[in-house]
Amino acid sequence: MELKNLITFIHVAELGSFTKAADQLGYSQSTISFQIKQLEEELGCLLFERINHTITLTERGRDLVSYAHQVRALTDDFKETLMQEDLVGHIHIVAPDSVCEEMISAHYSDFHRQYPSIFIRFSTGDTGDMLRMIDHNEADVIITLDQRLYNKDYVIAKEEPLPMHFVASAKSKYAGRKGLSIEDIIDEPFVLTEYGQGYRRVFDKELAKRSLEIAPVLEIGRTDIITSVLLENDMISYLPDFVTEKLIAAGELCYLDVIDMNIDMWKQLIYHKNKWLSKSMKTFIEYIKIHEFSN
Repeated sequence: MELKNLITFIHVAELGSFTKAADQLGYSQSTISFQIKQLEEELGCLLFERINHTITLTERGRDLVSYAHQVRALTDDFKETLMQEDLVGHIHIVAPDSVCEEMISAHYSDFHRQYPSIFIRFSTGDTGDMLRMIDHNEADVIITLDQRLYNKDYVIAKEEPLPMHFVASAKSKYAGRKGLSIEDIIDEPFVLTEYGQGYRRVFDKELAKRSLEIAPVLEIGRTDIITSVLLENDMISYLPDFVTEKLIAAGELCYLDVIDMNIDMWKQLIYHKNKWLSKSMKTFIEYIKIHEFSN
C-alpha cells in the first residue's frame, strides 16, 4: 500500500471532492482518481460512492479514515526523528483580526528568536470560516472570540472567559456615570467590528432579544483603527478588554458602566482531534497557551 495513496485518500475524505484535493495536493484530477482507484483495488472494497458528481464515504471508507491518519502520523513522526533540527515546520493559525494584530506585535519577534526554523502563517477569519478550515485541514490551529464552543471533533487546548466592555473616550459625557442601561446609550454614534463577525454577531443577537438595534456610523475589522477613532471622536464601541486595556490604563479611554448587558464570551485555542501534532506544533501551542492566555 503506497503512502501517497493514503494521503490522497485523507484529503479527498476531508474535502469531499476530488477536484479540491487535486488543487490542494498539486495533482491533476485524473491522478487523484487513479490513486483512489488503485487503493480501492488493493483493499478490495469501495471507499467512495460516486453519485451525480458527488462523492460520499462508504462505511469501509469511514473506517479507513482513522487508520489512514494513524499511518500518516506514525510516518511523519518517524521522519521528524530523522531530521537534524528538532523544531522545523510550517504552522497555519487563523484568528480574528484583533488577535492576529496582538500576536504579531507583542509576541512574534520573541517566538521567532526562540524558534527560527518554525515558520508561521497568520490568517484572519470569522468563527464559521475557522471551523470549516480545521475541518478541511486548511488550518492547523485557530483562536476564536465567540460564545463557548464544544464539539467532539475538536480539542480545546486552552480557553478563558473574554471580558468585554462598552468603551469611549475618557472625555465622554458617560465617563464616570454609574448604573447605565443599554437604552441610555443606544442612540449614540457607535463604531463596531464588521456585521456578522464573532463577538459582534453575539452582541447583535443579544440586542435583538430586547428588540433593540444599533446602526453603527462605522464598521471595520481593525480594532486598532476603532480605538483610534474613539480617541478622536465622541463615539462608543464594544470591544474585548485585551484590545483596550493599555489605553484604559493610560487614561485615554474609559469603560462605560452598562449594567444590563452581560454577554458570555470566550477565547478558545482549538485544533482538530485528528490533527497530528508535530514537535513544532506542540511547541507553538504551548507558547500560545502561555503568552496569549492569562490563566
